[in-house]
Amino acid sequence: MKKDFLTLEDLTAEEMHALLLRAADLKAGKDQSACPLIGKSIGLLFDKTSTRTRISFQTGIYQLGAQAIYINTKDLQLGRGETLEDTAKVLARYLHGIVIRTYAHDTIEKLAANADIPVINGLTDLHHPCQALADMLTVWEKKGGLKDVRMAYIGDGNNVANSLLEAALLTGLDLVIACPQGYEPDKKIYERVLSAGARVRIISDPAEAARDADVLYTDVWISMGQEREIERRKKIFRNYQINGKLLSLAKPGAVVMHCLPAHRGEEITDEVIDSPQSVVIDQAENRLHTQKALLERLIR
Repeated sequence: MKKDFLTLEDLTAEEMHALLLRAADLKAGKDQSACPLIGKSIGLLFDKTSTRTRISFQTGIYQLGAQAIYINTKDLQLGRGETLEDTAKVLARYLHGIVIRTYAHDTIEKLAANADIPVINGLTDLHHPCQALADMLTVWEKKGGLKDVRMAYIGDGNNVANSLLEAALLTGLDLVIACPQGYEPDKKIYERVLSAGARVRIISDPAEAARDADVLYTDVWISMGQEREIERRKKIFRNYQINGKLLSLAKPGAVVMHCLPAHRGEEITDEVIDSPQSVVIDQAENRLHTQKALLERLIR
């Protein structure tokens, strides 16, 4: 039976742990000569531009012995009225898996419901689970574990924040999210993980969130599709910047994370992102290793 990866809640805590262990092994070079996906074809169906998602998936697919087929949705018959349902059913006859990066989350749900091959969420406006997998591997490497590690996410309650909420439920991470009123993460996701026992809080004071944190994390204030809101968002989020002052409130050995691309001088300063405490490049590298572990698990 095929298994999709649309959100982190498609994994159990045990499956998440196993994926991180496998990703760490792959990163360490274990089984480097193995090509478990040889002869497979995996489609990369992208509505949104990308650097890390596209390159890390293409590289990982190649390293696992499969071929990646990049598909810009503008080049498909979707633009001439073919339904997503028909497209999904046809692609499933050619491919062994699909990675999709798109806007509305219901698009990926519809694709998965009509394709009898695994569908992986490369990003939607609601979730970014592949990023969260890499984030958890990074924290694990830098802090020696995940349970009870205190992460302060500061900024927009976007898809990254939503997936971090789910990651906290699966790992025991102590997550505090600080964002302006009206820009909180998805309420349903927050309430669901909170009721399930996750250690998560949403507050509005970035200083309170940063105080004694093991990890400071931020993302852009303006995501793709929000370009018309640039000036308004800059005013609303101006106090939600990770800078030297905010970093000084965290624990002395705290690390700084950003899923990239960074808008330097907005959500994070050069002083911080280029500091010895920044692990953003390690974090970006870990997209490759965690996604390889995920592909191994899902593609048959």
